Amino acid sequence: MDGVRRGWRECVLAGAVFAVCMAGTTLPTPLYPLYQEKFGFSEFTVTVVYAVYAFGVIGVLLLVGNASDAVGRRVVVLWGLGFAAASAVCFLCATELGWLYAGRLLSGVSAGLFTGAATAYVMELAPHGGASRATFVATAANMGGLGCGPLLAGVLAEYAAWPLYLPFVVHLALVAASVAVLLRLPETVRERMPLRTVRPHRPALPAQVRAVFGPAATASFVGFALFGVFTSVSPAFLAESLDMQNHAVSGLVVALAFFASTGGQLAVGPIGVRRSLPLGCAGLLAGLALLAGALYWDLLALVVLSALVGGAGQGLTFRAALASVSHASPADRHAAVISTLFVVAYAGISVPVIGVGALTGPIGLEGAGLVFIGCMAVLVSSAAAYLLRRPVPEEA
Repeated sequence: MDGVRRGWRECVLAGAVFAVCMAGTTLPTPLYPLYQEKFGFSEFTVTVVYAVYAFGVIGVLLLVGNASDAVGRRVVVLWGLGFAAASAVCFLCATELGWLYAGRLLSGVSAGLFTGAATAYVMELAPHGGASRATFVATAANMGGLGCGPLLAGVLAEYAAWPLYLPFVVHLALVAASVAVLLRLPETVRERMPLRTVRPHRPALPAQVRAVFGPAATASFVGFALFGVFTSVSPAFLAESLDMQNHAVSGLVVALAFFASTGGQLAVGPIGVRRSLPLGCAGLLAGLALLAGALYWDLLALVVLSALVGGAGQGLTFRAALASVSHASPADRHAAVISTLFVVAYAGISVPVIGVGALTGPIGLEGAGLVFIGCMAVLVSSAAAYLLRRPVPEEA
């Protein structure tokens, strides 16, 4: 019993470290209007600054996505915390736009190192037979951390001094505490290899994973795209269209989407993986429809409902996708397959978001959002139709 209790304690502590890293990646979200005012850049530039993060994630996943399979989970996670600290320092030193690009890129590198390694680490630290709950800890740490970032920054920016500095000082303190925690956790990779054995790889999947991966990755892409739009342009929409200048409210609206995602992930247990994927797709479709209504009628209530419904749908699809893909992958390709899933997911918060920013100039923020919603609705509807015809195995 002591071993089981110790295993869950280590699993949760690793999840907390995961959450701290991910919180840093969304920390600037409610601060973008302040940076626009300070540096005088456009809404399109906001989306590019935001998307630079995704390019950092994808680059790391492609270059060293399987590094933790070779050199160990803990050392890769430690490097991820180092890059998270470097990102916070860039934002603290920001005197021009280039610092924001550098900070976002380093934040993406940090998240890229964390996604595959920390997810696998959390799941492997759990006691035997706890795979389902460990998957929830990993995905909840991911999404819960992403939600805490804008909430923390929004509250500090609105009610404390130094709004462009204090959030990053707090995050640096949390990163330091995370390093101390991580150094007390055990390594889970028993047979480690030298760093030189890690090679760049193209996204590739073992044959037994491919049938599950397609629809799961499509749903993940749409869910992350929805979050990408919320975290990059929703502060501007709230300020310009709804005259909502409160940074704490702006951060809360974004955080609600991520917290709802955590609730959706928790629901996968009683609902089951087989039904969670198509049901989550339906939730994403409903969230997109509510967002369209919010853009068309300029209603804050619909923005909040879109965050809650779309976030819950994203949580259902993401945890079910991770569980089904993880179940289908061989043990020696575990982190590499998870990293490939994240490559697709993080593509969803780069390409569509930049597209929205590019369209904002000629057709306005509302028009660009409606075009985005139409494209994502087609994708998620196709994934749902496929999953209804060929559901994933329930044992995942």
